[in-house]
Amino acid sequence: MLFEPLPLKNFVIPNRIVVSPMCQYTAEHGYANSWHLAHLGQFAIGRAGAVIQEATAVRPEGRISYGDMGLWEDGQIEPLREITAFIKSQGSIPGIQLAHAGRKASTDKPWIGKNQFKPNEEHGWQTVAPSPIPYYPNEHAPKELTIAEIKDLVQAFQDAARRAVLAGFQIIELHAAHGYLIHQFLSPLCNFRTDEYGGSFDNRIRFLEEIVRSVKAVLGDSHSLWVRISATDWAAGGWDENQSIELVKRLQSLGVEVMDISSGGAVREQRINVGPGYQVPFATAIKKSTGIVTGAVGLITNAGQAQEILEQGAADFVLIGRSFLRNPHLVLQWAKDLDVPIAWPVQYERAKAQ
Repeated sequence: MLFEPLPLKNFVIPNRIVVSPMCQYTAEHGYANSWHLAHLGQFAIGRAGAVIQEATAVRPEGRISYGDMGLWEDGQIEPLREITAFIKSQGSIPGIQLAHAGRKASTDKPWIGKNQFKPNEEHGWQTVAPSPIPYYPNEHAPKELTIAEIKDLVQAFQDAARRAVLAGFQIIELHAAHGYLIHQFLSPLCNFRTDEYGGSFDNRIRFLEEIVRSVKAVLGDSHSLWVRISATDWAAGGWDENQSIELVKRLQSLGVEVMDISSGGAVREQRINVGPGYQVPFATAIKKSTGIVTGAVGLITNAGQAQEILEQGAADFVLIGRSFLRNPHLVLQWAKDLDVPIAWPVQYERAKAQ
């Protein structure tokens, strides 16, 4: 099951193990470099079914940190073409996650510190959000977006998607999870607006729906539109599983093909029950309620566990993050663990029998 192809409308993912987007904080002015080619390319060499590039900002102020990748200008396309061409040459599907960090932007690189810079500090800028409420009370408050600025951001997502298509990506994923800008609109714990983008469920999902429509318009018959959401805020009065299910039904009708189901990140008072596969039940609930192709994430760490998730129908595929950092050739190892034949890169064949 884990090594069966996953057929989508416009292409087939060769197996059901997908590299989850993982920020590297190593770009210069949003531009990819040799680190990103080596980092992403190693997973394709190791036979990952698809490789999704880290959260890539649609605007400079949408970066989490000054080291984040971006796709807000045409010059950023060319360095990405080398990456997507290499991933395809190894038989994997290249994907990109388009994002805006909202109030969680303007931070340092995590290995230096997680502090948020003020707008007048080096590496800092004015953050924006649906409401002028910082994530931590001591942080500089984000600027509340105007209606015109919201419309402008919808256009920015479309422009970034157009560039992603030109760069050779086949999976276009919208990052609506983990407390970043789109999630900030979704969650009633972050969104206190009283206009058409706040208050009711229909109003809070409007920003995402508009982005989906705009992005879908620039995708062709070689692409698949995915959305990652946090299925719950893990906090009283917040975004929850029932709202997620209803949202997915709406997104499905707009042309979203795949849902990538995570959780949390919206508010600091969250209480997460962490354990092996702790987010899989959310993926299962969404898959069973909507029938959409669904990916599961979160502490999926071994082949047997991943295989069981798929055999039970809990999800259609798994997205793996940190375990790929520990072992970029994780897919080859899992194939060995499950005694499944898999073609190794010819350059590595001499090591296969050992």
